[in-house]
Order: sequence, then structure tokens, then C-alpha cells
Amino acid sequence: MATGGGSNPDEMSKRLDKQTTQLKRIRMSEQKKSRELRRLRTSPTFKLSMLFIRAFERPYRLLWLPFSMIFLVLNTIRERLGTRAIESESESIEETLAEFSINSQAKTVVFFPTNGVGFGHFTRLFAIARRLKKIDPEVEIIFFTTMPTLHLLKYEGIPSYHIPGRKMFGDVTASEWNMLCEENLSNLFSIHNPAVFVFDGTFPYRGMLNAIRGQDEIDKIWVRRGTFKKGATRIPVDSIDHFDIIIRPSDSVESAKDDHTEIDAEIFDCEPIIFASKEELKSREYLRNRLGIPLDAIVAYVQLGAGQINDIESDISITLTELAKHENVYTVVGESMLGTPISFEGPRLRFLRDYPNSINYNAFDFSVTACGYNSYHEMIHFGLPAICYPNLNTGMDDQLARAKVAEEAGAMIVLTDINRKTVSTAIDKIMDPTTRQRMQVASEKLTRDNGADQVAQYLSKVLE
Repeated sequence: MATGGGSNPDEMSKRLDKQTTQLKRIRMSEQKKSRELRRLRTSPTFKLSMLFIRAFERPYRLLWLPFSMIFLVLNTIRERLGTRAIESESESIEETLAEFSINSQAKTVVFFPTNGVGFGHFTRLFAIARRLKKIDPEVEIIFFTTMPTLHLLKYEGIPSYHIPGRKMFGDVTASEWNMLCEENLSNLFSIHNPAVFVFDGTFPYRGMLNAIRGQDEIDKIWVRRGTFKKGATRIPVDSIDHFDIIIRPSDSVESAKDDHTEIDAEIFDCEPIIFASKEELKSREYLRNRLGIPLDAIVAYVQLGAGQINDIESDISITLTELAKHENVYTVVGESMLGTPISFEGPRLRFLRDYPNSINYNAFDFSVTACGYNSYHEMIHFGLPAICYPNLNTGMDDQLARAKVAEEAGAMIVLTDINRKTVSTAIDKIMDPTTRQRMQVASEKLTRDNGADQVAQYLSKVLE
């Protein structure tokens, strides 16, 4: 009720919301113009034109024009390969955009996980986000991701934006996709006005780097795991310069040194990030009853990817065949939501397509798995005895080095030569209850705190 001739508070609030919306539209429009100008000035066509213009302004430069053109081509190639930072002549325009800030930063965190061959990047940020919400329910969490599994976020009440990866499009170039990424992410920043941006991925997209560039009011964080192979794909040379904080989850082996000898960003080291807590694991009976498996049976969990299931000599085909020879063993095959369902039949064979499958680890007696970062640390954390097939052909992840740590500690059986004899021998060994007990004890000695809790606590302090 209005008093003393004052305005109605509801009407004032509506006017303020309308003005805020108009200011956001202006800001988004100005930012879009700035991005278009940056793309224009960094294009090879523009730079080539400027060479000719400057040469004709000062004719003596015509003598050096052929050499200048060669240098331009070489620098352009280096920029595309990421070995040279992209020059920009529109910094002054980006600086003026600060004048269009609408209000103080909202208590909002934007998470951007990429998708590699699996759920690794997504799961780590999802784990952190869940714990951050528990610490501070008032924090607004938003996901911007190339992962298609947005329904998993919906279950937790987390809104999300999706941009399909470039490989999902038939004829979209890298430049076109990066432009799409930059536009969508920049608009998200304008609308939600986040205080923190968190990226998890091995290769920072140029479109993302362009979007976060000049966003000085946002704390930009890169969750960057180590254990990189020598000679692996290099990231763009100026990538780290775009971030204020680097979070480094530890691994079983020491991470490789960064190529950058000097990093201005703050470094935060944490323990391996695990999605589920031990308290969230289902009972031993839950999954067995659900899948129709006797409570007294030996249950093996197999997660190796689809592979070439029709190839009788493929890793998964050999594994399932050798396990089937043991009449008291039931096999549960873990399938990824991103993969094609595995076509394989057997009387004691079951399939599991949950997320995360790790919440069912109490139902299993042992596992046969690859040695990706998340899978490895989950096996160790929850004390599940495992036969491990490290992938020796990964571009960035040294799975063999990781697996050897567990093998030397007695927590895993590691196979690098996969054939019927080696697999059969490993299965016979792990079938021994005494062996499995020793492996569980060894896992306990390797178990560390959950890095997801540590990072969530750290982010809550950043938001203060």
C-alpha cells in the first residue's frame, strides 16, 4: 500500500526490472559488435589488406612486402596451431565494455566441462557442483557443456546450456564452431553475470578463450589434470594467461611439468576428485536383487567400452568369454550413456547403464576395467579389486604409469598384453578370496581424501 504519495513498490520493482533488461540488451549488443570487430581485425584477410595499405602509405615498404607476406602466413599458421598467441587490435573496445556493467557480480558459478572419450571432465565438475550446493544452497550453479547428458543435471536442479561438439556437425569448420561457442558463452555471461567461471578440459577452445577474455570481473578457473605424456598435443600457447586460478587434481603419479616456466595464475592442488561418497553407495543386495543375481554369487564388473564386440579377439570379447567359463561368476557390463549398447549374450550376463555406475560397487566382488583417471581412482577409493587394461594409445593420459602404482602396491592386476592366456590367468588369481582381501587392504593404503570436497570449499571462499 502506497503512503505519503510515494510510488507503489511493485510498480517501482517492475520499472527497475525493465530498465535492467534494457541495459542487458544494450550490453549484449555492444559486446557482439566488439566480438565482430575482433574477429575482423584478427582475420588473415584484414591483416593482408593492412600490409598493402601500409606499404602504399610508405612506398619503401614495398621492397619488404614479399617477406612481410611470408611472415604473415607463418604467423597465421602458428596461431592456428596454438604455438603463437593471437594478436588483437580491439583491446580498447573491450575495455570500454566495462562501462556497461549492470550491477555487482551475482553469486553464480558457470561450469564448462568438455566431453572427451567419456564422462571424465563432466563428472569432475558435477561432483564439485553437488558439494558446492550443499555448502551454500544460495549459490546459483549453471552448466554450459558439449555433453548431451543434461538430464543428469536436471535431477540435481542445475540449469544447463548445451552446445554440440564440432564433430556432431558435418561441415562446420573449427572457426565457425568457435564463433558459435564464443557467442553463446558471451551471451550467458551477459544474462547471468557470474562471479566464477570453471573450465575442465584438456584443450581450451579458442571460442571459449575469446569469450572469457576481458571479463576481468569474473574469476576464471581451469581444472587441469596432469599425468600427460611427453609429446602429447600441445595447448594454445596463451591459454593459461586467460585464467586466474589453476586447480590441479592429483594422480597416482607425479604430474608432468607445465610448458610455461612462469604462470601468473594462482595454483590450487587437491586430491583426486571422486563423484560419489562412500555413504552414497547402494547396498550389496540392491543391484543383485534388481538384476536377478543370487546373493551368494561371485559378481564381476566389466567396463572396457564397446570395442569390436563381434571380433572374438577383442579385449571385451576375450574377457566376457573367459569369465563365462566360471559357472559361479555373474558378469555385469557397465555401458556408457554415450556409447552404443553392447550386443553380447550369456545366461549369467547383465548390463548396467546407470550414472554413475560407481554407486553400485558394493554389489561387485572384483572388476575388469580400463585405467582412465576417474575409473582408477574410484576403484582405489572404494576398495574394489581390479584387473586393469591400461590404454597405451591415449593422446594425453598416461594410463600405464598410473596403473603401475596400484600394481606395485598390490591393489591391482595390470595386463598390457591382452590374450586368452593372460586374461584367464588373471581371472583365476582374482577369484581367490584371499587375494581380493589383500587387494582391498592395499587400496585402503592408497586412498586419499576426496578432492571434490576440497575444491567445493575453495570455491565457496572465492565467492565470499
